[in-house]
Amino acid sequence: MTFRFDDRVALVTGAGVGLGRSHALLLASRGAKVVVNDPGVSTDGKGGSSAVAEQVVEEIKAAGGQAIANYDSVADREGANRMIKAAIDGFGKIDIVINNAGILRDKSFAKMELDDFDTVLKVHLLGSVYVTKAAWQHMIDQKYGRIVLTTSGSGLAGNYGQSNYGSAKAGMIGFMNNLMMEGAKYNIKINCISPVAGTRMTEGLRSEEMQKKLDPAQVSPAVAWLCSEQCEVTGEVIAAGGGYYSRVKLVKTKGAILNTNKINTIEDFAAAKDRIFDMTGAAPYLRTMDDETRKALGLV
Repeated sequence: MTFRFDDRVALVTGAGVGLGRSHALLLASRGAKVVVNDPGVSTDGKGGSSAVAEQVVEEIKAAGGQAIANYDSVADREGANRMIKAAIDGFGKIDIVINNAGILRDKSFAKMELDDFDTVLKVHLLGSVYVTKAAWQHMIDQKYGRIVLTTSGSGLAGNYGQSNYGSAKAGMIGFMNNLMMEGAKYNIKINCISPVAGTRMTEGLRSEEMQKKLDPAQVSPAVAWLCSEQCEVTGEVIAAGGGYYSRVKLVKTKGAILNTNKINTIEDFAAAKDRIFDMTGAAPYLRTMDDETRKALGLV
């Protein structure tokens, strides 16, 4: 089966560089009309330039595709509305939203300013909420929609110095779990991608060889499939990177049933602790962000 997106309209946020650019180029190469959103800020969210979004639009057009640029910030409610309006004014509708935009302001929690915590949450989590909200009623009315949120191993497993980023990325899971129920009867599928990729956000953190192996283009096929008409899943998390793909789920141990006819004591819980924490029979799980990167590279 060949996957096509002819007559589908997609918005990709943060599409000027890295993962977003890769997602936008792949969808456009398969026939989608794409709104390329990127305010052109630095990795910490400062500055701004229209050049990065325009460059991707020109690249798409040069290859025979259709695209328009948008320079709004996802952290601005009215900006999110303008992105969707751009899609509808330019191409007549909105079918696909890929929430990819993000920034980093890494520091240990002890040294982190709360403003930096607020800002990262607003861009990643609330930015995804604002953009999704702007598109939601349109998708309900047309009884079709595909939404991809971007989570991270930093939220799923943890990473030193990223309490703000990890909190935002973990929040995507709760957002998705609730919207999958509300969108089900309208054929709106909402899923998460957990990418491991060599982008400007990871420059200097990995070797040049590892950066090359973790090409963002290896993530985009999973994202595009989640955006396709043929995608039948909703409420799923797909980890992708370096050619490795997997389904991510929260797991529970078998656990232990203690006293049901009286209130258990602290001592009762402590006595059953080994059974409660026993992961025998449960799926293997990642303990750190580094574990996920090593898994993607086939090192564990």
